[in-house]
Amino acid sequence: MGTSTRWKGPNGHRWSSAARRLARWDGESRNADQRLEEIAADHLRALHETLRDDRSAFGLYDTACAAGERLAGALGSLAVQGAQSESELIARLASEVGGGGGTLADAAVRRGVAEAVRDLRGRHPELDDAMEAASAGGGFAWDILCDLYQVFFADMVGEFLRSAVAEHVKLAVPVLVATDPEGRIADWVAEKLVDLVPNPCEESAEAAELAKAVDTAQSVVGAVEDPSAVLSKVAEGLVPKAVGRVLGLITDEVIGEGGAAA
Repeated sequence: MGTSTRWKGPNGHRWSSAARRLARWDGESRNADQRLEEIAADHLRALHETLRDDRSAFGLYDTACAAGERLAGALGSLAVQGAQSESELIARLASEVGGGGGTLADAAVRRGVAEAVRDLRGRHPELDDAMEAASAGGGFAWDILCDLYQVFFADMVGEFLRSAVAEHVKLAVPVLVATDPEGRIADWVAEKLVDLVPNPCEESAEAAELAKAVDTAQSVVGAVEDPSAVLSKVAEGLVPKAVGRVLGLITDEVIGEGGAAA
């Protein structure tokens, strides 16, 4: 009969060092927020260094690439037919992008999808109007979808680290549970990473022109090649770059000591 054990989070010197700093963190201290940001940077650096040593670690790279390719296809369908509510959009993306795997990386993808949708509403208040229009068969504008692409990859990494930190807190420092350091660390990580992700609408002049065609001249659609299909291809082609940057595998975009790209 097989047995299972609870995951205790990543291990090794880098992770242990970050965990020790977290264990000493005092949420009531004068510099608590600054210290927690430094601890978040420690965890992100540990993840990046681990993956540079072994790209297969945690299955995160392959899972992120596969999810990114599925997301690129989902964006094309959302440009044609949007969702009518936040919950519908999350459910749709969780189904189309999240996959059915049971690993921690798979779970990070699914939680990253949900967090990305919530972040997107904060960035685009007009998304509520777009959802209302979707009930009449409308799609989402590509500037919204390209931002969704960016925040997804950043939130996915944040959610993976949320799990790593949460397990350490529950097992070693349960007194910190009430202060939710893992949630704050995930938010900090996503905020630092999002600008490293290439934006499909900005990366290609051709894609930008076609995006305008989708949003302002529906007669263009289908004339030569569906603009939504072209932008989906652009997004898919950028997946290795997006994943490489957020996972620290593209070394000129690594998060440095101060939390900025070095």
